[in-house]
Amino acid sequence: MNPIKIFRILALALLLASCSKDDYKLGSEIDPYLRFNFQVSSSNVPLEYPTVNGNLVPISTYTNSSLKTLKVPVALTTRSLKSAVTANFSAVSSTDDSESFTVNPINELVFQGSKLTDTIFVSFDKRWKENQSISLKLETVSDPEIHIGSLNSEYPNDTFKIDLGAITTNYTFPVTQYIVKGEAGETIDFKVNFPNGFFPSEVENLQIFKFLNGFSYSLTHDDFGDNRNSITYHLTLLDDIQNDDVYYESSLTLINAGDYTATGNTILQIVKPIKSTRDINANPASNFYDLSNQYYLTYGETWFDKSGVCAWQTYNAFTYPVVVTKDNQNAILYSDKGTANPDDDVYHDAFKIGFNVATGTNTTNSFNLKRWFSNESTTAANSPGFNITSALEFFPADGNSKTEGNVLVIPQYITITGSNKNSYSIAISGEGTYKEISTGLFEISFELKLTNDELFGGTVSTQYRMYNNKTYPKPAALSIDCPKEVTL
Repeated sequence: MNPIKIFRILALALLLASCSKDDYKLGSEIDPYLRFNFQVSSSNVPLEYPTVNGNLVPISTYTNSSLKTLKVPVALTTRSLKSAVTANFSAVSSTDDSESFTVNPINELVFQGSKLTDTIFVSFDKRWKENQSISLKLETVSDPEIHIGSLNSEYPNDTFKIDLGAITTNYTFPVTQYIVKGEAGETIDFKVNFPNGFFPSEVENLQIFKFLNGFSYSLTHDDFGDNRNSITYHLTLLDDIQNDDVYYESSLTLINAGDYTATGNTILQIVKPIKSTRDINANPASNFYDLSNQYYLTYGETWFDKSGVCAWQTYNAFTYPVVVTKDNQNAILYSDKGTANPDDDVYHDAFKIGFNVATGTNTTNSFNLKRWFSNESTTAANSPGFNITSALEFFPADGNSKTEGNVLVIPQYITITGSNKNSYSIAISGEGTYKEISTGLFEISFELKLTNDELFGGTVSTQYRMYNNKTYPKPAALSIDCPKEVTL
C-alpha cells in the first residue's frame, strides 16, 4: 500500500480515537470543544455517565423504545476549568408535539472545575406518535474559545437525534413465592417489574392481576414518584391463619391488560406451609452449598429418554443457600462478617437450597430442566424458571438428624419460553429422601412432577438422584418409563 495512504489512515484513526475519549483522558494539546458523548454497548444499551468507554465513538442517532428516562451526556474536552462555562441547547420534536416528553434542564448546561460532563434528561410522559423523533442541538457556549462539536468534521456530534421506535410494555414478577407466618396484620412487600418502564396514567387503574385466594388480605401499592422501573405492592393479612397442620396459599397471576403484556414469571404464590418441628442445628442445607467457591455445583442424574431408551443422564447446577432474615423461624447464622454489629449478619434457611447463577442474564440447569425441552430460550428474562432460587426443602429424621431425612420439591410455578417466544407456566412439585451414603457424601433421591396441559397433557414425572460431590456411585438402572424431550 502507498506509504502516504497508510499515513493518512493512521492519522484519521488517531483523530477518531482522541475524539472518542472522555474529558479527563485528554490534555491541552487539543483545542477545547463541546460535543454529545452518547455511547452504547455491544448490545445497544446506552452507557450512563460516569460509565464511558474510550474505545467507542459517540453516536449521533439512537432509536429509543423504552419509557424510562433517557440520559444524554454532553462532554467538554479541556482541562479543569478556572471558571464556570455554560452552554445552550435546543430540543425539537419532528411533530411539534412537546407534550409527550420533558427535557431537563430546559436549555442550559453547566461545566465547572473538574465537572466536564453534564447530562440532558429526556423523560417520556405519554405514548408517542409513530415515526416521531426528538432532535437535540448544541447552540451556543459562553466561552468563545470553545468549539461547538468535535474537531473531526465527519463526526462533529454537535447534534443528537432520538428516533422513537415501537413501544413494548410488559411486566413480570422478580420473585415467585413468599412465605408468611400467618399472623393478622402481617405484611409482605413484593414488586412488579417493568423492564421497559411504564406510564403512571396507564397503570393507575389497570387491573393487572387475577386472584386465587386461600385466605383474606388487602392489597395496596406505593406512590409512583419518579420510579418507572417497578411498582411495590403491600399485601397485608386480614385474619390469623396459624393452624400448624394446614397448608394455606393465595396466588396472584399477572394478566395481559391494556397495552401491557405479562412475561417471564407471571404467578406469585403467598404461602403459609404446614409447620414441622425441626432443629436448625441439623442444618442439612449447608451440605449442598459452598459460597467460598464461585464454581460450586451439585451433581445429578435424571431418569430420561436417551435415543429411545430410558437411562440415567447426568447434569449439574450452581447451588446456593436461601438467604433469610434473622426473625425467620428457620434462620441460622452464616456469617457475622467479622464485626460486632448484628445489622450486617447474614442468615440462611437451614432447610432450603436453590439453584441460580451468581451474576448475569444466563441461567443454570435446575433439575436438569434444559434436557426436558428443545428449542428453549436460556436467558433469565425469557425463561426465569431455569433458575429456581428456592427449590428443595429438607426435613431431618426425628427433626434433628444430621445424616438423613425427607426432602420436598417446593411446589411452585416456573416459566419456560421457547426461542419462538412461546411461553409456558409449569407447576412443579415432588418429594423423596436424603441420606449421607459415605463420609461427607450426601445423596438426594426424589421424584419431580411437572404439570402443564399443553406441553404434557397433564402431569409427567421422573426420578432424580442428586449429590454434593462430583464423585459418586452411578445409580442402578430403573425398570420404569421415562419422559421424552418436548419441543416448545
